[in-house]
Amino acid sequence: MPRSVDHPIPAANSVIDEEDIEAAVRGLRSGMVVQGPEVAGFEAEFSALVGGRHCVAVNSGTSALHLTLLALGIGRGDEVIVPSFSFAASANAIRLVGADPVFADICYDTFTIDPASVASLIGPRTAGIMPVHLYGLPARMAAIEQIATAHGLAVVEDAAQAHGAQVEGRFVGGMGTAGCFSFYPTKNMHTLEGGMVTTADAELARTVRLLRNQGMEHRYANEIVGMNARLTDVAAAIGRCQLRRLERCTEQRRANAAQFDARLRGVRGPHVPAGFRHVYHQYTVRVRHGRDQLQAGLADRKIGSAVYYPTPIHRLKPYLAEDGRPSPRWELPETDRAAAEVLSLPVYPALSLNDISRIVDGVNELAAA
Repeated sequence: MPRSVDHPIPAANSVIDEEDIEAAVRGLRSGMVVQGPEVAGFEAEFSALVGGRHCVAVNSGTSALHLTLLALGIGRGDEVIVPSFSFAASANAIRLVGADPVFADICYDTFTIDPASVASLIGPRTAGIMPVHLYGLPARMAAIEQIATAHGLAVVEDAAQAHGAQVEGRFVGGMGTAGCFSFYPTKNMHTLEGGMVTTADAELARTVRLLRNQGMEHRYANEIVGMNARLTDVAAAIGRCQLRRLERCTEQRRANAAQFDARLRGVRGPHVPAGFRHVYHQYTVRVRHGRDQLQAGLADRKIGSAVYYPTPIHRLKPYLAEDGRPSPRWELPETDRAAAEVLSLPVYPALSLNDISRIVDGVNELAAA
């Protein structure tokens, strides 16, 4: 039955189709339900998305970041430079290994980490840089890699929102020391829940494999202290189906974004630098005045939207100074500006042409008012 013209349009959606369900059932019936052949197949197939790198599937995107930092030997006394304008998991993983996040500002036009800010923050304790490919747009990796090479630093790409994004033909997750992906249900592809570590370093990949499985490659032959961060075969089976649809779904996201680029008025749409491929996990605009009123007006029209992220990480409680205020070290004007102005509109593949017109009309009319 067709939907009514005024049906609710959620800010994001998660697709689970019959192929996914059949794959999950197949995995359940196989008897190999944890880290079996489906996981191995998923890792092998995902490798094509990151330039043939080693891939290690884990149980979440946060685990991917956490285990990567552990495998790199980053810990107490070290610092990792990371944007404050991101989901808290980016910094949480740094804290979980005992290291300190050092918060960099972002570029106004892309919302991604500012290489100039990164360069200004490097000190004797700096061990790594964690660029975040936010909203589906890659960070300025050439500049980040140049800085990292000059100072001998690891680069851990937080690619949780950027499956299939590229810079000059290079896939995210295929440029740094390691890449970390999330397969949360609202991501561009998912496994219900899960993550992936990608790296060209075979020894690093092996260490991550040990860490995800209690330090074992072979049963009861523990080599290091590890944890349980394994991915189930049921999740991997779903992920393999989602991966096969990823390119088609990505192109639909890009087509939807192109409609918004051409038709939206009164807001600043995403900027995509030359040579960058944006995969539009989110279509995020800037609203210079009245962002919250615009969001409320869209909600009245049954059009969902979201603010990612209203509170930068350096202003969250776990990262405040002892006096309960943000550390005076963190002067991040573009980060604070973005938090006050951003609004993410629906852009997922399931949107109809009518949905897109409703979103465009709603934004244009409300922004004009």
